[in-house]
Amino acid sequence: MEVLSKLFGSADRVKIMRLFILNATASFTASEVLIRSKVSRSIGKKELGVLKEAGLIKIKIMHVDGSRGRKKSVDAWFLNQGFPFLAALKQLLFNTELFKKEEIIRRLKGAGRVKVIITAGIFINDEDSRADLLIVGDELRKGTIEKTIKSMEAEIGRELSYGVFETDDFRYRVSVCDKFIRDILDYSHKKIFNKLEDAF
Repeated sequence: MEVLSKLFGSADRVKIMRLFILNATASFTASEVLIRSKVSRSIGKKELGVLKEAGLIKIKIMHVDGSRGRKKSVDAWFLNQGFPFLAALKQLLFNTELFKKEEIIRRLKGAGRVKVIITAGIFINDEDSRADLLIVGDELRKGTIEKTIKSMEAEIGRELSYGVFETDDFRYRVSVCDKFIRDILDYSHKKIFNKLEDAF
């Protein structure tokens, strides 16, 4: 993310670009862009203007439900599928390491006694993966994990698919060849943190 921030001017611009490219057929109001990318109103407005001027995104009028059942018109932003450098931009944005493993470990450190962190899916550029992240540990704080995931989703540009398991439950699922676990372990993945060497 740091390299891309330098190339494109800011981390906020990278987050907004990823949001549109990963949701290529969707349209977003300015408020939705701000919420999903977790950027301030002033920065979001500026970055949307920059990306529109560059030709990466376009704007249209969208009719949504307003008060008392009335329809109201709002501006909606969407990806310009005809942008000449779209393919190259996709490759650059998604072939670049999203987060260093140390950064992921650091972010999840306060979530309890974490024993295992496995990355897959979007973290290793595998669109067919069952999940993006697997977290195993004890006394895990689900709220902390959810908050961390939401923050990462905003930076990446889309929702993450992930699993969270207590150690005993994980060991049991491994022993009975649980489909979700096997779908991760039997295919491309990275064990970026592992204190359960004997478990799998």
